[in-house]
Amino acid sequence: MKKVFTLIVAASMVSLVACGPSAEEKAAKEKAKQDSIALVQKEQAIQDSIAAVEQAKQDSIAAVAKAKEDSIAAVAAKKGKKK
Repeated sequence: MKKVFTLIVAASMVSLVACGPSAEEKAAKEKAKQDSIALVQKEQAIQDSIAAVEQAKQDSIAAVAKAKEDSIAAVAAKKGKKK
C-alpha cells in the first residue's frame, strides 16, 4: 500500500510540475509585458507632443495679441505727435 501511495504522490508531483508554464509561454508573457510598456511610453510621448503643440499655439496667440497691442500703441503715439 505504501508503494502505491508513494507512486501516486510522485505522479501527482510530476503532473503539477508539468502543468507549469513552458519556456515559450514565459517568453511570450515577458514579450507581452515589454510590448505593453513600450505602448504606454509611446502614448506618453504622444501626449507630451500634443501638450507641446498646445503650448506653442497659446504662445503664438499671445505673441499676436501683443503685436496687435504694440501696433495700436504705435499708431496712437504717432497720432498724438501729429496733433
